[in-house]
Formats: sequence, structure tokens, C-alpha cells
Amino acid sequence: MRVRLVNLVKKFFSLRGTVVAVNNINLEIKSGEFFVLLGPSGSGKSTLLNLIAGLEKPTRGEIFFDDKLVASTERRIFLTPKERNVAFVFQNYALYPHMTVAQNIAFPLEMAGVRKSKIEEAVKQAAMRLKILDLLDARPGELSGGQRQRVAIARAIVRQPNIFLLDEPLSNLDAHLRLSTRVELKHLQRSLGITTVYVTHDQIEAMTLGDRVAVLNEGRLEQVGTPDELYEKPANTFVATFIGSPMMNLLEAELTEEKGNFYIILGNIKIKLPDEKIKSLSKLKTKSCIIGIRPEHVLLVSCGQKAETPPVIKAKIDSIEPLGREMLVHVLFNGYKISLLTNEKAHKEGETINITFDLKKAHIFER
Repeated sequence: MRVRLVNLVKKFFSLRGTVVAVNNINLEIKSGEFFVLLGPSGSGKSTLLNLIAGLEKPTRGEIFFDDKLVASTERRIFLTPKERNVAFVFQNYALYPHMTVAQNIAFPLEMAGVRKSKIEEAVKQAAMRLKILDLLDARPGELSGGQRQRVAIARAIVRQPNIFLLDEPLSNLDAHLRLSTRVELKHLQRSLGITTVYVTHDQIEAMTLGDRVAVLNEGRLEQVGTPDELYEKPANTFVATFIGSPMMNLLEAELTEEKGNFYIILGNIKIKLPDEKIKSLSKLKTKSCIIGIRPEHVLLVSCGQKAETPPVIKAKIDSIEPLGREMLVHVLFNGYKISLLTNEKAHKEGETINITFDLKKAHIFER
């Protein structure tokens, strides 16, 4: 099932004024795709999911499932979640505490009037997929968080929905369980082939689960792309810093041209831009810019070593964060503070080191 959003707007009105939760979004989700809506709190991702589900009516715009119009304020069309045949997994799972696991899974089929014999078989199949066959007689209060999450997913898939919607379903699990459940969820979606829209604020979840990811900020769509595209070619500084851990360094700089060569100026330091980066300068309107460079592309230069991309910059170590195999080192130079990743563990706070940048991997943004 393909999902298409056209000029979609959702406003909330209160005594404090108008809040634009979804701001003129145009988006297409492919059939069978695992699509992730990623953004910080208040970015509009859950509201957008509710609009797709039919839990909220749009203020303006249209929603299509394949070629079928399911919501349009202008044409006064609004199909309910049941009419859209969507399944929703909420953050708190929303299980009925007085029902057994089997009864919780069976509930949507009973509401749809499915025969009892078919319900029993469908519940068994869903429970087998989610590896909770031995829990069918238990009640939600007897289950762990991970088990309740599996029950909620089983209840969602049991009636074979057109679209599977999940609103931060892993946020209540511990870190180890989140990791294993992510893998299982990806396999489950692949085997079912159901178009899936998944909301999260966790960029690691988004990058590991999503075929494509939409990055939202204050109700606006900042960028849509594969995880690799978002990491390698961020559209702006918001996406650049929101995607990737540790976060990208952003340095305010000036551009200058001398004899056909382009340089970036960082205080009193002048660094020649690689030829392959000159093309990206055409989008800039002024000589003031922001250079984005990820910590893994800030390089340590050992004594006596010649840097591939001169000049060598002297920097003072401000602090060090051990990350296991690597260290995240925060350094100061010329009023700038940046971070670099290294597996050299002999360095100490207060030490002066030599660094350089791999500018072939740098990003240039409008200031």
C-alpha cells in the first residue's frame, strides 16, 4: 500500500494561540517500505502518524492510500482507521489488563466479526511469529516490557492490515532489549511485506530500521532519504547535527579565492579546499559559511608526520570521553571547540596536539 501526503497541514488551536504541528508536508511512502519519521520532541512526527492513521483530521491537504483518497478537508472526505485498515502500536502498548494475551490479540478480529475457528488459528500464527506462544494464557500485568511489546505487535498484525503504524514502540525497553528487538522487528516487517511507518526520536533506531527516513523539525520536513544519504549528504545543519553520533562539528568560516583556488578561513588559519568541493560553493549566497566536519574526519598528526591536507593546526585537549575502542577528544583552537575520534589512548587533558581536517569529507552550508 502506497501512502501519499499532499500539502498536509495540521493546526491546533488553544487559548495560548495556534500551533502548527504539521506544516505543508508533501511526502510519498512506497508500498512495502519501512519508513521512519525522525525528529526531536515537538517536531510533529506523532501528529503526522495520527493523520495517516485517521486519529486526527488534517486542517488542510490530502492523504491518499494508493489512488484512494482517505482524507481531504477541501472535499470533506475522512475515512476512519477501520475504513483505512491500519494497525497501530502505541508507545504504552495499550493492552487490556483484564484480558489474557490470546484475548488481546484476538480482540480486533472479534470486533470485525471473524469466525471463532479462524480467530484461533490467526492468534496462534501471530503468536508464533512473535515467539509468545507460551504466553497466551497470561495477562499483561504478568509480562515484562519486551513481552508486552510483542503482544501489542501481534495484535496489530493479526488482521493483516494495509499499513502498520508504530509510535516509539521501543522507548520503554532497556538498551540491550531495544537492540535485539530492532533486529527482530526488521525481519518481521520484511517477512510480512506490509508498508510500515515508524516514529522515533532515536537516530540509531531510524538508521538501522528505515529503508528511508524523513527528518522533521518544528512541523517541517527537512530531508527525506536513505540512512546513507542523510549521513553522507545532509541538506542543512539541522540534519547534519541530528544524524550521526558523535555529532558533526560546525565551524563558522569565511571563503576566499586566490588565483583560481578556494580557501576557508578559520580565524588566522587558511586551508585550501579540495577541487571536488568547489562545485558545492555555487549554492552559497555570501562568502560567510559553515563548515561541517564529522569527528572521524578530524585527524591527529603525529610528530614528524606530514599531513595529507595541510596546514597542521595546534590544538589543546579540553576533555576526553572514553568510548571503549575509541576516545572522543574535545579540543580548542583559535576560539573554536571541536571533537575528534581516535583510538590513540595516550593523550591527556591539557595536552597540545596537532590536528588536520579531511576536507574531502567536509560539508559546506549557508551560514
